[in-house]
Amino acid sequence: MAGHTTDITDIGRESSARNRVLDTATRLFYAEGVHAVGIDRIIAEAGVAKATFYKYFPAKDELVRAYIQNQSRLGRAAIDRIGKRPARDTVLAIFDLVADAAAQPGYRGCPFLNAAAEYPDPDHPVRQAIGEHRRWKHDLLRDLLAADGNPDPNTSADILTVAGDGLLIASHLDKPANLRQLIRETILQILGPSADR
Repeated sequence: MAGHTTDITDIGRESSARNRVLDTATRLFYAEGVHAVGIDRIIAEAGVAKATFYKYFPAKDELVRAYIQNQSRLGRAAIDRIGKRPARDTVLAIFDLVADAAAQPGYRGCPFLNAAAEYPDPDHPVRQAIGEHRRWKHDLLRDLLAADGNPDPNTSADILTVAGDGLLIASHLDKPANLRQLIRETILQILGPSADR
């Protein structure tokens, strides 16, 4: 029978090409900045044809949005790996992830804050993807704070979000030697005394 049918090998190749583009873009965007990296470089370093690139990402901003969404998935997976703990311990463990990330070679701060600085329009799809991630994290913190007995979990989640942004920036720009302790003390100050005391 004439004609082409898609088999599992074709699907795997397509998925592999898309993943190579996204992995290459992730490495370059994080290391050098989104606007500093051109499409032609991503295509060359990913080893894909230009037509293949545009099949998956018709515009660079769509690739940037996919990068942000993938960073969100990775962040959520890291938090999922924390596992079941009391709510307060989970909040502290979430912020320990900042110290863990800052200790990695090539750390350049928060990918969401870095990308947001390059996309000032809050209505831009990239900024909307960043906003989705930030709302998810805020709501997670709010729910954990409520479970911990915080009297105003929404406001406390706002404060933790602002403090978290500051800690992420300090972890990159200042690289304090006592970062893990600084993070822990900051979060404990915001959380206040435990409800079970």
